[in-house]
Amino acid sequence: MIRVLLVDDQPLIRSGFRALLDAEDDIHVVDEAGNGADGVALARRHRPDVVLVDVRMPGVDGIEATRQIAADPDLAAVHVVVLTNYGMDEYVLGALRAGAAGFLVKDILPEDFLHAVRVAARGDALLAPSITRRLIERFVAHPPSAPATTALRELTTREREAVALVAEGLANDEIAVRMTISPVTAKTHINRAMTKLHARDRAQLVVIAYESGLVTPPRS
Repeated sequence: MIRVLLVDDQPLIRSGFRALLDAEDDIHVVDEAGNGADGVALARRHRPDVVLVDVRMPGVDGIEATRQIAADPDLAAVHVVVLTNYGMDEYVLGALRAGAAGFLVKDILPEDFLHAVRVAARGDALLAPSITRRLIERFVAHPPSAPATTALRELTTREREAVALVAEGLANDEIAVRMTISPVTAKTHINRAMTKLHARDRAQLVVIAYESGLVTPPRS
C-alpha cells in the first residue's frame, strides 16, 4: 500500500486528489495539510511514502517544506512530488534542488497523475514532459560555466555514462540496454554515483548532471 500525504492550501484541490487516490486499491491518503508547516509536521508523524506538495502556499511554501522534509534524516524514505499550476523554471530548479523527487503541473491527466505517485513511491525521478523540456531549455540558454566538481571526477567511466543516461530520462531497464549490461548492474552504477555525488534521488542526479556540464543538451 502506497501511503500519501496531501499538502495544498486549496481544500477543493485536496478533495479532488484524495478522491482520485483513495479510489485505487494500492494507494491510501493518510492525511491532509493546508500549509507547508503543517505538512512537514504531518510528514514526521505519518512518514508516508509520497508527499504531494503545492508549490505556492502561505507561510511555509512548497519548496521550503520540501527542503525541510529532505533535510530530515528520519524522513529519508519519504519522496516529495511538487504540484503547481505554473511550469516556471525557477520553481522547477528550486524544487529539485530542495530535494523533490518530481515536479508535476496540475493539468496532468488522472491516469498520468496516478502513475506519477507510483513512480515516486518506487524512488524514481519524475518530471512531466513539459517540465523536462523547460528544464533542458533552461540549460541550453544558460549553460554552466563552472567545471565539473571534484565529486564528478571521482565517478568511474561507467558511472558517468549511467548518470548521463539518467539525465536523458531513461529508466534502469533502458539504461541497461544502452550500456549493454544487466538492469541490476545499471542500478548499481546509479546508486554508487548518487552516493559519491550526495544526491538524494534520481531527480537531483539530473540537476547535477546538467549543472556540472556532464550532460550538454542539444541546441535546436
